[in-house]
Amino acid sequence: MAERFHIAEWYGQPFEDLTQAERVAFAGHKVGSATMKKVDVDRLIQLKEAASHGDLKPREQARLEALRANLARQDQYEKTCPFRTDSAHPTCTKPGGVCSLRLYSDETDKVEPVAGERGMIRALCPYRFHQENTVFQHIGDCLLGDPKPTQAGEVGFLESTGNLDSAAGEDVGRIDMILVKSNSPVGHPMDWTAVEIQAVYFSGREMSIEFRHLIDTGGAISMPVEGRRPDYRSSGPKRLMPQLQIKVPTLRRWGKKMAIVVDLPFFMSMGAMRPVNHVSNADVIWFLVDFVRRPGSPVHHLTVVQEFSTTLESAIEGLTGGIPVSLQEFEGRIGAKSRT
Repeated sequence: MAERFHIAEWYGQPFEDLTQAERVAFAGHKVGSATMKKVDVDRLIQLKEAASHGDLKPREQARLEALRANLARQDQYEKTCPFRTDSAHPTCTKPGGVCSLRLYSDETDKVEPVAGERGMIRALCPYRFHQENTVFQHIGDCLLGDPKPTQAGEVGFLESTGNLDSAAGEDVGRIDMILVKSNSPVGHPMDWTAVEIQAVYFSGREMSIEFRHLIDTGGAISMPVEGRRPDYRSSGPKRLMPQLQIKVPTLRRWGKKMAIVVDLPFFMSMGAMRPVNHVSNADVIWFLVDFVRRPGSPVHHLTVVQEFSTTLESAIEGLTGGIPVSLQEFEGRIGAKSRT
C-alpha cells in the first residue's frame, strides 16, 4: 500500500499515542448530543459569579442548578477540545473529532508517519489554529505592537441588502477574527487587524469507514482502508480566494491589513507569489504554522514558522496555482475529448 493519509490528531491527542481501547472509544463517540450552547455557558458563569456574592434570587438559583446539571452531562458525554480558547468549557463540535491528517507509510514492518515535509500535519479543523492563542498573539505583536490583543470572533462584515432568503441588514458574511490593540493610550482611535483562518478539506470516502475498521480490529493501528487526501483546490481557490476578493478591497480602503493563517503544507501547495519589501506595502500577510512535537510533550504545539507579505493580486495568483495553456494546446485538448 506504501503511503496513505490517516488521522494525525483525534480529539486533540496524537493518534499514535492513544491506547487501542481509547481508539475504539473515540471511533464510537457521537459528537454534540450533550453540548451546551455558548449563551448557556456564559449564563452559567454569570450566575456562579453572582452566587459567590450571595446575590441570587430563587428563580436564578434554580436556573444555576439546571445549568450545572447540563455542564455535568456535557463533561460526561462530550470530548473536550484542548485547542479552543473561546469558551470556559470548550468541547469538540467537529463530527468525528479528527483534528488533522498526516501521511503514513507501511514500507517497514510498522505503520508510521512519512519523514520530512510530506509527513507534516495538515489541519482539518479551524479551531486547531487557536491553540494557546499562539498565532493570535504573534499577529498582534507583529501588526499591532501588542502581544496580547483583545479578540473578537466571527464579526459581521457584510449585510444583506434584502433578497429571497435574507432580510435587509442581516449578516451574510463574517471575518473569522478581529484582533484589537489593547495597549493604546486612552482616547486613541481603535487599532485592529483582521484574521482569516483556513484549514484544509479532504477528498475521498468518509472517515466513518476508518472508525468502523478501528472498532472491528480492536483499535490496532493499520493503514487506512480507503485513500483520501487534502483537497487544496477546494480549500484555496474555491473557499479562501473568494473570501479575500470580497473582504480585502474594503479593508484596504479602510487602511487595514488581512492576516491569513494556514499551515505550512497548505501554503506550499499554492503557486508562487511575489513578496513585497515591507509589510506597509502589503494587503495580506500570511502567517504559516507547523505543529511540532516537543521532547516530553504529550501534544503537538502550534508554532509560527514563517511570515509572507504580499498584495491581494499576487495572493490570488498564488491561490489560482496555475497558468493558462496556449490556445493551440487548449483546442488540441478539445479535439482529443471530441474523439473519445
